[in-house]
Amino acid sequence: MRRLIEDDLTAWKSREKKMPLLVFGARQTGKTTTVYEFGKRHFSNVAVFNFEASEKLSTIFDGNLDPGRIISELEIFAGQSINNTTLVFFDEVQYCPKALTSLKYFSEQAPGYHIIAAGSLLGVAVNRRKIKKDDEITDERGVSFPVGKVEILTMYPMNFEEFLQAANPYLLENIKECYETNSPLSETSHEKALELYRCYLFTGGMPRVVADYLEEKDLDIVRIRQNEILVLFTADMAKYTTPPEQVKIAAIYNSIPSQLARENRKFQYNIVRSGARAVTYETGLDWLNSAGLVLKCGKTHEGKIPLKNYADMLSYKVNMSDVGLLNAKSMTPKNNVLTGSGLGVEAKGAMIENYVAQELAFNGHPLYYWESNGKAEIDFLLQGGEGVIPIEVKAAENVQSKSLKEFVKRYSPRYSIRISAKNFGFENNIKSVPLYAVFCIKP
Repeated sequence: MRRLIEDDLTAWKSREKKMPLLVFGARQTGKTTTVYEFGKRHFSNVAVFNFEASEKLSTIFDGNLDPGRIISELEIFAGQSINNTTLVFFDEVQYCPKALTSLKYFSEQAPGYHIIAAGSLLGVAVNRRKIKKDDEITDERGVSFPVGKVEILTMYPMNFEEFLQAANPYLLENIKECYETNSPLSETSHEKALELYRCYLFTGGMPRVVADYLEEKDLDIVRIRQNEILVLFTADMAKYTTPPEQVKIAAIYNSIPSQLARENRKFQYNIVRSGARAVTYETGLDWLNSAGLVLKCGKTHEGKIPLKNYADMLSYKVNMSDVGLLNAKSMTPKNNVLTGSGLGVEAKGAMIENYVAQELAFNGHPLYYWESNGKAEIDFLLQGGEGVIPIEVKAAENVQSKSLKEFVKRYSPRYSIRISAKNFGFENNIKSVPLYAVFCIKP
């Protein structure tokens, strides 16, 4: 299955002056497979160094961090030559903080080497750096992260475009064309796209889950795989934190379906635990965010650029990073997801909004929503060269909304976007985007 991040990897390789590359992303999003397959296609050989699999590997970085010395010892360790036609891949690099530090010296002293580092909890490791000094951020152990000396990419679960590329590439091209022209798909294609979209709501975008589904078409296996991944996430919480931290992190993660099922979906700590306060639990939420397991959507009280200036730091929504895992954690029956019927209004709305947040984040959009004194709310706001564009999300074809009218009246956006089960179109300055075409909304 082709991943869109491969285009970014190819662009990185093509740059005449390049720095080492860090690939962030949650466990099971496909980092290892994607980087390795990319290396096989674009380099003469790939030298993989997995710091989780070998404790001895980390000892290479205990001495000085001279790139020449490190490469020489890595060649001995791997039993292969490493040169400027080799992709050096540091996998699960969070297990060796000094390997992260070494990237600064490769960037400055040996830029001819092609190095990619990745890790399931790399975001957590990096965000634990506390003390900033010049171009480095140093943690309590004296291990530094090379600010400005590396490039960074984030890998998310497969979005619906990648799912379609594997499931029905012919339909994918038609969707892209209709988005650009605001022309409706044929009714047959529209219904087929909605069918695949509902299937994606159930499978989500974890590559192993998608691959099993496309091969077996067995939704019971899909749910088994999703639950296995959720167990792995819980194991990571226990493995990389103290027991008290693990309890708080797990409690927050387990509360997300209930948080989203509320009418306004605003995250509240007292739903995690009665009487809980942000000062006690916010580090747990930060851990989940850094680990790539959740997506925070901030509230802004103005529809003006820059949105960040008007953000309410104490109010936000928290979505799971994969809609399939949300449905697995919620134990939503497959038939209800595939048909869209029999679900409570709040549950259905939460599922659709989580899906849209996932698609927008994948495309690099910062996540914001707008609220006006509890009387009007816009699900998402986009900021770009066209100003602030409001996005309203509807689960079905009923698209009437007082909130959108209120936002347009106040801020006069160039146009608005309405995401629903309706076909493509443009009317009353509203661009109609079907639920299956959210991936087309680019920055």
